[in-house]
Amino acid sequence: MSVSIAGLGTALPSHQIPQDLAGEASVSFCCEAAGQERSVAALYRMSGVETRRLVILKQSAGTLTERQDFYPPRTSESPVGPTTAERLRFFERAAGPLAVEAARNALEQSGIESRCITHLITVSCSGFSAPGFDYDLVDQLPLRPTVARTQVGFMGCHAALNALRVAHSFVVADPTAVVLVCCVELCSLHYQYGWDPEQIVANSLFADGAAACVIQSTDADRSGSLQRFRILASGSTILPDSRDAMTWRVGDHGFRMTLSSSVPGLLARHLYPWLSEWLGNLGLRPESIGAWAVHPGGPRILQAFAEAMRLDPSHLDVSRDVLREHGNMSSPTLLFILNRLQALKAVGPYIAIGFGPGLAAEATLFEWGNLCEWGN
Repeated sequence: MSVSIAGLGTALPSHQIPQDLAGEASVSFCCEAAGQERSVAALYRMSGVETRRLVILKQSAGTLTERQDFYPPRTSESPVGPTTAERLRFFERAAGPLAVEAARNALEQSGIESRCITHLITVSCSGFSAPGFDYDLVDQLPLRPTVARTQVGFMGCHAALNALRVAHSFVVADPTAVVLVCCVELCSLHYQYGWDPEQIVANSLFADGAAACVIQSTDADRSGSLQRFRILASGSTILPDSRDAMTWRVGDHGFRMTLSSSVPGLLARHLYPWLSEWLGNLGLRPESIGAWAVHPGGPRILQAFAEAMRLDPSHLDVSRDVLREHGNMSSPTLLFILNRLQALKAVGPYIAIGFGPGLAAEATLFEWGNLCEWGN
């Protein structure tokens, strides 16, 4: 039985900030000694990001103070910014509207009524509340109160692929199942004050967004007129000796990320052998992949991936475009990239791949085409 993505939808906060202004703001929040301003400017300039949408922004014009008031100026009385409780209260208010918008867009593209959804999978690593934004989806789409709910939490940038694996399993177990996956990340709520180069890199990259998709059996639509991503296989690995290469931990003043300089080397050593073996078991080779949706954890990650997989850098242009226009939105980002590849009608087969704390890699193999081309 075949399982496919019947619809994709995305959503972004209303207001954006250009990267040069964000870098100027970071100087006041993070610098503690003379000369550090140049380092901050360089980190922001090399981020590969030009603009980002953030829920903390009240408007897209004016001074930083006019644009936002969630983060107060850094002072001796307030050296670390809002508490984690304050940040998560903001998440509870802001996550629902983005989730609903993304889900509605996915349902519209799929042509499936919200009441037909049998399973709901929500994804986030940047905020939690109970009840959470799953209740917003149930109430506002609306979904049936009997919808089966599952939460994929704290798995980082590859979590959309973990959710797709769960959705695929639901549909294989019950071909009548129709699954809605919704990823929401509000990374701007975890901005870190003070001089810590790893945190400043995270400050320069992460952004906010939501993405959703509808998963069902291809047998559920026999018209054959729709083009869809068919989910063929998924793979997962934890890279050796990488436990501290990437971390995401709850602190008293937001969640704190670390990203070791060893990550590009780990990818270079281990990625090609693992992907080659996984694809080989499916009768494929890395060279036979037509399009790559690589999570843009940052420009160095994309460069290391291209070098490790022996790809021309142009294979990752869509990933770079999404990073440049939206920043790293964590879990929704791969669905943004797939949505763009779908619009471009790129030649498959496709691989979507992301990296998360561990260092763990998750990959999903897709093909693209009309339902009638796949048969039964």
